Amino acid sequence: MIKVLIVEDSSVVRQHLKNILEEDGGIRVVGMAENGEESLKCVQKQKPDVITMDINMPGMNGLEATRKIMETNPTPIVIVSASYDPKDVEKSFHAMNAGAIAIIKKPHGEGNLGYYETAKTLVQTVKLMSEVKVVKRWTKSRFSRTTDIVAPEVVSGQTPNNIKAVVIGASTGGPPVLQTILSGLPREFPVPILVVQHIARGFLEGMVAWFGQTTSLPIHTAAYGDRPLPGHVYFAPDNFHMEMRGNRIVLNKDKPEYGIRPSISHLFRSAANVFGENMIGVLLTGMGKDGAEELKGMKGKGAVTIVQDEESSVVYGMPGEALRLDAATYVLPPHKMAPALKSLTNGGCKDNI
Repeated sequence: MIKVLIVEDSSVVRQHLKNILEEDGGIRVVGMAENGEESLKCVQKQKPDVITMDINMPGMNGLEATRKIMETNPTPIVIVSASYDPKDVEKSFHAMNAGAIAIIKKPHGEGNLGYYETAKTLVQTVKLMSEVKVVKRWTKSRFSRTTDIVAPEVVSGQTPNNIKAVVIGASTGGPPVLQTILSGLPREFPVPILVVQHIARGFLEGMVAWFGQTTSLPIHTAAYGDRPLPGHVYFAPDNFHMEMRGNRIVLNKDKPEYGIRPSISHLFRSAANVFGENMIGVLLTGMGKDGAEELKGMKGKGAVTIVQDEESSVVYGMPGEALRLDAATYVLPPHKMAPALKSLTNGGCKDNI
């Protein structure tokens, strides 16, 4: 039985969430809190397996509550948000940076269009997050501490020639890792970066805006026919696969891979066909196997491949599968990835290409 704590300032929404969750026989709501202060007490008393957290609450908001919980009683936290106000979206992604591991829409009211889909997503997400057995005590420096490197450091003598692109795949726990990587790269980074991040539909634009505020690189939601520019970052849009064809980005609605669209595998496979050895593939934290086999294919073509280390990963499914397949050239924590990318692209300087 999965024990859930609901943190939400609206009594109507609290009961709505409770009804949806407890319709599933494997979930029991053990507590409901109407603000952040109350949630801290409930966590200590009820010891839930998963917390659903609203962001915009009076007093201690969801961001502050998430930070406190992850510092004192680490528990998987799912941000459940209905607001598209830019300030609230920003808080949601800061909450992920503080330790929340997923973000989803609040379910629609029963009888409304989209009710069953959003209710199903809530239940599935709570179940999946309950499987995250080890949630670390995260602080603001959780990705910047000194750790041993599993694989050798990247040095200039190992730098390949003529890197044309970097492709990155991420899922559960990915946004704060991506923020760490992208914020460590200079605006003059010499190659384009293409990213697939699994995230609940409707939150991509907010995430892109958040990255735009916290990094120096131009951040885009990819559009059909875009020609990727050096130093620019392109995210696959909601519900579209992203691939490279020649020197252009192409979007399509081919069938999902691993049940997901956009798929990391789809991007990685096309990029390997276009760039061959002249690329870098990066696979970050996340459940499942999306992208692992294709990362191995990249490595087989001579490309450099980087996998996130287990200690810093929220979920070690995708990177763990890549390691099992011997798909990684390097295994690195997030704070080492930007320096590695700069080194592998001739110091991150266009003049050196």
